[in-house]
Amino acid sequence: MQFSINRTSQKQIFRLFSAGMLATVFSLGMTGCQSPSQTLTNSDNEVLETEPDINDTEMVVSEDPFTDAEITEAIERELEISRGISPASILVATNEGIVTLSGSVNNILAQERAERIASMIKGTRAVINEINVEPVPRTDAEILENINSALVNDPVTEVWEIEPVVNNGVVTLGGEVDSWQEKQLASRVAKGVAGVKQIDNQISINYKTQRSAPEIEQDIQSALQWDARVDSRLINIEVDGTQAILSGIVGSAFEKSLVITDAYVIGVMSVDANDLEVEPWADEERMRTEIVPELKDTAIRDAVQDALLYDPRVAAFNLNVAVDEGAVTLSGTVDNLKAKRAAAQDARNTTGVWRVESNINVQPQTELTDNEIVEKIITRLQRDPYVNRQEIGVTVEEGIVRLNGSVESYFEKWQAGDVAALAQGVTGVINQLEVDYNLPAEETSFYDWDPITEDYDYNYDNSVFSDRSDEALATAIDAQLLWSPFVDEQQVEVSVDDGVARLTGTVDSWYEYAQATEEAYEGGAVTVMNNLEVSPNSNPLN
Repeated sequence: MQFSINRTSQKQIFRLFSAGMLATVFSLGMTGCQSPSQTLTNSDNEVLETEPDINDTEMVVSEDPFTDAEITEAIERELEISRGISPASILVATNEGIVTLSGSVNNILAQERAERIASMIKGTRAVINEINVEPVPRTDAEILENINSALVNDPVTEVWEIEPVVNNGVVTLGGEVDSWQEKQLASRVAKGVAGVKQIDNQISINYKTQRSAPEIEQDIQSALQWDARVDSRLINIEVDGTQAILSGIVGSAFEKSLVITDAYVIGVMSVDANDLEVEPWADEERMRTEIVPELKDTAIRDAVQDALLYDPRVAAFNLNVAVDEGAVTLSGTVDNLKAKRAAAQDARNTTGVWRVESNINVQPQTELTDNEIVEKIITRLQRDPYVNRQEIGVTVEEGIVRLNGSVESYFEKWQAGDVAALAQGVTGVINQLEVDYNLPAEETSFYDWDPITEDYDYNYDNSVFSDRSDEALATAIDAQLLWSPFVDEQQVEVSVDDGVARLTGTVDSWYEYAQATEEAYEGGAVTVMNNLEVSPNSNPLN
């Protein structure tokens, strides 16, 4: 039996012309304020095509689309189904869209994951993270030894001179690196050690070149325009010395965090985003009339290459990028598996890209025996705060890793695979870990992680949802689309027949197309048939 949702408006929506709206919420005429970018450029600053003037663009705005109670309930539901977090230990409170998280978790990665999940709920304007990290007791000496080992054995940080100090579980990182991205990577490596409560990153950045404010501003503008997860049309950019100053409007707290990250181009030491406001109506409309309807393959190629250069896991390798009608093929050689995965993810996050094929070869620089690789992976798994208590079997044959055993969630399965991929000498991972789900009766979500930030490629046991009615699945999928900051649910129609979800309608970008598929799976679909068309100016309210 097929079940379809004929979506009626779930929020009161009314039309406002942007000339009046922007005069109120955006203040384009403020002295010293740059107008939003109107052109899309390539890496040589060549204008590809002019965007529509936002003063001539009609916008659809919703009045208070979600109440605080609805936002709180949605976050609590996402925390409940997101494994790797104990939802019973986290309290959620929302006041005028400002979400406060409190309670405790047993590792710093879970603390950050809870904040990211809350920020991705539509309607969340900001997240105040007051969650305490209460890890399993370990001595500072043990933590320090593990952090030093993690830094030395990471394919990227091994050559950096990072100086960690640990005091009662609080880690202070010192040293010098060449970019903000490298500084953040050092933090991520340290956070992957069990027992860490907090990171105080005092690493200094030493840019090799001095850059002018216009050069920095142009790079930030390009980074935002080419990030498929970001709508840059209502964002202003100013540069004062080495500080980037961002103002304007984004649609979600998570999008704001992405914008801040994108702004750290070469030459930027700090980002002031205090005047970058989160307005849910901007996410509702998404304002994304597909900035450039027909992007040239050469422009997409340049944008992907720029993204690879800013990723410290990939920047050292001279990878080849080929683009054919938006389909990207990556080739070349890297010395670790994580770099290959990171390059593919960078390409997927680029505007105009709808498919990525990675033909990158992994050729480790250090020759290790299979037994030595096994030892390194086991050491990594033992210090990881998520999977260190799991019984995971590791075998290696000619650099190919096989993981066997049982874990409690697909999130832990991915985490174990990612930990193994970082080990020196690994050229591939065959993840045969079985997931032993204790599925609550009311749980309707299939995925138990955040598919936005990482790419997952496993075969899942769809049988756990075989007893769900098509009506229940359609309702759950519709709810996922409603709360997603990346999909305009008004553009997507959902029908379910025997667990197979069919998506129809027209969306504004290939990224939105891909995220609609992810949301359908997260809603519990056994299989997703994505028949969405990708076309600009497709909002049905226009």
